Amino acid sequence: MTTDLIFLRDAYATRMTATVVAIDGERVALDRTVFYPTGGGQPHDTGTLAGASVTDVRKDGDLVWHQLDARDLPAIGSRVEGEIDWDRRHALMRTHTALHVLCGVIWNAWGTPVTGGNMEPLAARMDFEFDPLPKGFGAQVEQLVNDELTAGRPIAVSFIPRTEAVLDADLIRTKVSLVPESVPEIRVVDIVGLDKQADGGTHVLTTDEVGRIVVTKTESKGKGNKRIRLQVLDR
Repeated sequence: MTTDLIFLRDAYATRMTATVVAIDGERVALDRTVFYPTGGGQPHDTGTLAGASVTDVRKDGDLVWHQLDARDLPAIGSRVEGEIDWDRRHALMRTHTALHVLCGVIWNAWGTPVTGGNMEPLAARMDFEFDPLPKGFGAQVEQLVNDELTAGRPIAVSFIPRTEAVLDADLIRTKVSLVPESVPEIRVVDIVGLDKQADGGTHVLTTDEVGRIVVTKTESKGKGNKRIRLQVLDR
């Protein structure tokens, strides 16, 4: 059994009807879900499922498990209704897209790759191979990112064969080779004309939906590893 990940095709889907396929303690696995599980630096969705609060979501193998704050869990085989907390999801979509814009801006301006990152709703950090950071970097990168957000670039999601993805120069730069070889098809998020990455997260449709960002701090995490912290704001 495999959980159908609705959010991979439609990040704006907020509700679903699904069938319970497994139970483990206070967790239930479904045949399909709109709930994003923690992964790739993006936190899980919250919301309600079968009338109970969803407090955690994790992917284990081919199944997505939903932690419920409930004494009585729905039975295996039962049909359940679920709905995500849209405000939290949309905040994470805006944040995730902002980080991809940041990656594209830094690569295009400095040719520097990303080494890691993490996010919460409307706040994030990302690490890059700088040593040292250029003078005035924080203010400069903030302006460049906000210019790209204002431009309203379209964001396209596609699925391409792995054999094709590993030959794409942009995807090679963003380490598509790290995707396990067992994955035959790669999901690609393309901020058209700016940044293209293999990515499983949720994103907005155009960059101007993000709002704007503020670089709140830059810091050194060791030689050749500099961290940028940012917040996402409404315009």
